[in-house]
Amino acid sequence: MTILLIENHEDTVTYLKRFLEQLGYEVVVAADMMSAAKAVNAHRFDVILSDIRLPDGDGLTLMERIRGKTEAYAIAMSGLESDADIVRSHSVGYQDHLIKPFTPDKLREVLKKAELVGTRGARRNLHSRSGTSDII
Repeated sequence: MTILLIENHEDTVTYLKRFLEQLGYEVVVAADMMSAAKAVNAHRFDVILSDIRLPDGDGLTLMERIRGKTEAYAIAMSGLESDADIVRSHSVGYQDHLIKPFTPDKLREVLKKAELVGTRGARRNLHSRSGTSDII
């Protein structure tokens, strides 16, 4: 399974990339909206794991732009945890919303869901809310 990790915080990228690779995933990293959009145009991803706050925009706008180009299971990562924030992330095409900080177990849980749902569920709105710990 191939994951596009969209995150600009270097320490977070290092940790998540290493963790995901240890779980057996292939990981491609993009640090901003522009490089993420280019990656989606060039490769097929099974999962998109994207921070909401990016240096050249936000993950919500990014998802609005790329959703028609990919059927990847999309997971938002954000410190924003209000119901309105989560509804907004789902409305633009994310199937899951991890609230930062989250545990490795929460990440594994949503990745397992992504594997079970697969790309056939990418355009469906699964309205899931995950996270509430302080590890990642």
